[in-house]
Amino acid sequence: MANPEIIDIAGPAGRLETIFLPAQGEERGVAVICHPNPLQGGTNTNKVVQTAAKALSQLGFHCYLPNLRGVGNSGGRHDYGRGETDDCVSVIDFARQKHPLAAKLVAAGFSFGGYVSLFASHQRRPDLLLLMGAAVNHYEQREPASPADCPTLLIHGEADDVVCLQKALDWAAPQNLPVVVLPQASHFFHGKLILLRDTVLRFVPAFL
Repeated sequence: MANPEIIDIAGPAGRLETIFLPAQGEERGVAVICHPNPLQGGTNTNKVVQTAAKALSQLGFHCYLPNLRGVGNSGGRHDYGRGETDDCVSVIDFARQKHPLAAKLVAAGFSFGGYVSLFASHQRRPDLLLLMGAAVNHYEQREPASPADCPTLLIHGEADDVVCLQKALDWAAPQNLPVVVLPQASHFFHGKLILLRDTVLRFVPAFL
């Protein structure tokens, strides 16, 4: 596996410090993976985000993991998902311009990052929206429903102690969205990261 690079991408509130992990083998697309809530210490080095990136890279996706505004060396201030959505869109646009022959787009996120990616999917329709322990039915500003023409996969821990599984099920049910439940997994998938990786490797190709 190629070593990741740290690059800067121009965002609406300043630079976005971003980890770039190139695709392995034949490129299939680009993936933008957003981190959990920075108010609880979330950054692009989060193990769930890193695990998803390594799996998607193995599947042929150039992976971009931004530190959203106000995180690490990124400019701006935390904006509770609103400005972060614009950041995510900027990274998507950069990735697509950088890799014009990589046709597919995966928008992904863990926890707060899933919340952000969901909003971003309404501006740049991905070929797959991948939500891991996503903070749906969780914040005062409610997230939109996933677009009908945007395939969506939720992976959630059975024992999630931050965003309970029932919230994800209640959000997914009216839209007939699949939810893959990892038994005994907590919000941060402690001890279950290999299972998370294998789940991404198994299910993502079925949507693409």
